[in-house]
Amino acid sequence: MGRRMKVGGLTAVLAVVGAVVATTVGAAPTGKVAVVGFATPDKVNNYGWDQQGYIGAQKAAKATGAKVKAAVAIGYENVEPNLRRLAQQGANIIIAHASGYNTVGQKVAAQYKVPVVVWDSPQGSKPGLVGNVLTKAQGGAYLAGVLAAQQTKTGTLGIVVSASDRNWFLQSGGYCQGARSVNPKIKFKYGRIGQADYSDAAGGKRITQQVIAGGADIVFGMGDGASFGMMQAVETAKAPAGASKVYFIDVIGDKSKIDKKGVLLSSELWNFAPIYTKAIKDVNAGTFGKKTYVLDASNGISLLKTNKAPASAWAKVAAAQKKIANGSIKVVSTATESAVKKYCKA
Repeated sequence: MGRRMKVGGLTAVLAVVGAVVATTVGAAPTGKVAVVGFATPDKVNNYGWDQQGYIGAQKAAKATGAKVKAAVAIGYENVEPNLRRLAQQGANIIIAHASGYNTVGQKVAAQYKVPVVVWDSPQGSKPGLVGNVLTKAQGGAYLAGVLAAQQTKTGTLGIVVSASDRNWFLQSGGYCQGARSVNPKIKFKYGRIGQADYSDAAGGKRITQQVIAGGADIVFGMGDGASFGMMQAVETAKAPAGASKVYFIDVIGDKSKIDKKGVLLSSELWNFAPIYTKAIKDVNAGTFGKKTYVLDASNGISLLKTNKAPASAWAKVAAAQKKIANGSIKVVSTATESAVKKYCKA
């Protein structure tokens, strides 16, 4: 799940982060892993994929008595030298925090005999060397749909994605299912910026304006850097007929600190700490790479609780999350855009 970001007018809120950062987060190790290497495409203060991954790696290292060496904001063109450097600097496990790093991650794992965590590459798993992570993000999006269906005044919800991305499609379908579990008559307006426009804030703003013009008063936006443009569109939108305000539901991180207009209804949060902790413990136990790690609504995906909805709405969200976790609610997978459009009738 590779990510790149350009935040347009909101770049001022993001401080520049150096390419390589060393952070000590724990005492002397008690197992085999003393140093956790972490590599990610963008800055680790972007309220999204990169920041949440870095926080997850830090928490995982602290939980296992290790320290983190991080190569951040390295993009996609010089990944191999950065992963090699982490291995040479003593990393006992490397978290390659982008699906665009899979091939290089496997190569470095084989060359340096260092366990590497990759994303969305089940075929790349190799016991002792390569461990793969998959997401079932549709469960968290289902919860967002449950919330949105209770809060919409127009009966129309917006979905905006930045790219042709499997996780975005899974979440779009999950959102539809959650909303229709509350109100089967809910309508959807769907828009995609481009093929891989994760960083296109201007495009995010433009497409979001279009779905709002179509009657959506709550927008579920998936975009990384593009999400800043989506949020800007919501902040400046004229509410459609029947609504007094437009709200935004984000993904992966928490933009509450920059929500100056009070439009952030919620966010589907991704906590990477549990799976990264498990990966480290598996290296220590000699079981790394034997099973795929899955991030879902039972072990890391949840919904940010805000004061923009009443307690009764959050109670329904909590009840739904329990049912997803215990299997009594099964969220259908919509891994392609055609599946999303067919399922959501958007």
